[in-house]
Amino acid sequence: MKTSCPACARAATVASVLLAVLALSSCGSARRSEPVTGPMKMEEESVRRGKLLYDAHCYKCHVQGEGGMAPALNDKPLPRFLMHFQSRHGLGAMPAFSEKEISDRELEDILNYLVALRRHGK
Repeated sequence: MKTSCPACARAATVASVLLAVLALSSCGSARRSEPVTGPMKMEEESVRRGKLLYDAHCYKCHVQGEGGMAPALNDKPLPRFLMHFQSRHGLGAMPAFSEKEISDRELEDILNYLVALRRHGK
């Protein structure tokens, strides 16, 4: 007899969608070691805070958004909600970061920086 709970089915669906989006987004070529043209303008305060937070929490694995000990971030067209989900829940080798480690506001600042970094590299 097969039993399933709605929460388990929902979690499986979310995980399947997330894995599919991640698989599709990784089909593009990585920007590994390709120079970023000129200094990045960080006019928004949120982007400046995001850079500092990124350097403190993310840089050791995602050096300048490129692949280091982890996959590159600056070439992935992931929607913000998926980047937020992965940051909070972890996936693969990436650890989950709780609200005690990185507040919601800090996480939004990091995401703002990542989006600006992605746009700057184009």
